[in-house]
Amino acid sequence: MSEKLMSRKKPTYPVNEQLLAYLERYNRTTKIPISYDDLLRFSGSVVVYDENDEDTMWIRVYYSEFERPEIDYHLKQVYTLIFSDGNEDIFQYLNVDAIDYCTFGNSKPFRIKVRNILNDNYTYLYVKKADASRVYGLELEHILSPNRINFVVYNDTLIEEHISGIPGDAFIKEALPECTDIQKSQIAKEFVKFNERCMIRLLGDMRSYNYVIIPVHDFDNVIFRIRAIDFDQQSYEGNFKVYKPQFFKENYKMVKMVEEKLKPASIEQYKKEERSVLAKRIITSKKRLRILLKCMTRDHISTPKNLEQLKGELYDYTLDMKFKRCRSMGQVLKVALDFVKRNYEDISMKRLIHG
Repeated sequence: MSEKLMSRKKPTYPVNEQLLAYLERYNRTTKIPISYDDLLRFSGSVVVYDENDEDTMWIRVYYSEFERPEIDYHLKQVYTLIFSDGNEDIFQYLNVDAIDYCTFGNSKPFRIKVRNILNDNYTYLYVKKADASRVYGLELEHILSPNRINFVVYNDTLIEEHISGIPGDAFIKEALPECTDIQKSQIAKEFVKFNERCMIRLLGDMRSYNYVIIPVHDFDNVIFRIRAIDFDQQSYEGNFKVYKPQFFKENYKMVKMVEEKLKPASIEQYKKEERSVLAKRIITSKKRLRILLKCMTRDHISTPKNLEQLKGELYDYTLDMKFKRCRSMGQVLKVALDFVKRNYEDISMKRLIHG
């Protein structure tokens, strides 16, 4: 199902001057001493296997003895710029344990493991090509979701903070069968809300390995949150189903659990709750979101064919003529968010009038 839903390959779209100005305004840029292309100069690699000796789709790369010290030094600089004030005094306590390269997917990121040698705590960083779609996705996640995202851009390089959690595919396979009925009902509720949030903000390709499950201890119970970790497919595809995680075969067990654990009335209620929360975030982040969407409406981050298809499918879904007049994916997203905000305000006004 997943292969039929999506295009074979999404191109990389450059960060234009207007988007760069936005990033500078909101402290998303800094001078980075190493680029994505610098890390591509590795001299060899070995396959990284998981604890079950299965290929992880990552390779551990290594560099010549003349280049590695400089690369390590620059990566420590990046670490301090992201997590601290850039002070080099802590370099003596840091070690770059591994540099891994992913051979799967669009972004082909580098994953950097940085360890504090005093206590063996470690943190991951991701180094990627700065793609405008991904940058819009990250920033929209920061503004419109319950989560905060830490990333910076410099020239054509993007540095992202690691998002902790259990990969969705691993959770579904290994942990979900062990969950209690109450936990399964709670996860089903979270999946409904996650599905609604991705659909409204047009974040596509949420197959199970593109989100994580986060266990949260709450008194004597453990509840679960679902959080996206891949933002490459922000407002690119023309097929509206791509923006609904429920339609990917990798999420079949989650969808089945929703059907088994939740009644239709509950599903509809959770969708309304998520739309209301999203509308409130749109209102409270009005200025920042307006500036971002202004950049996005003038940008080209998809193909004319995808744009026409999505406009038509969203019109069929909402009967809102504004979708048909959109001239960019940014305009499509703006109309979608305005639609949610308008409906929320209309309902609020009715409640005010009728008590």
